[in-house]
Amino acid sequence: MPPALSLEEAVRLALADAADAAGHGGPPPQLLSAESVTWPNGALGCEQEGRAYTMALVPGYLIRVSCGEQVLHYHAARRGRPFLCPADRARPPIRDERF
Repeated sequence: MPPALSLEEAVRLALADAADAAGHGGPPPQLLSAESVTWPNGALGCEQEGRAYTMALVPGYLIRVSCGEQVLHYHAARRGRPFLCPADRARPPIRDERF
């Protein structure tokens, strides 16, 4: 099993991925937000049609990065690398209720 990532490590990986995708000609990616979340299932808020996912709560991260005019959504489990989720597939995590 891969080691757990801290939120800071997940942010670093997401920013590096966004920089690679942007290439050398664009502005550097900027962190908009990063938070610990709980995903409702193994799809981590980024379901693909026709695929099956575990139906268990998954602790993870949601990281939003601006890259030029785009806002990129990176989703991750705590024990996995962040991945870019296309905006049309991105679903929100479960929000912790605060009292």
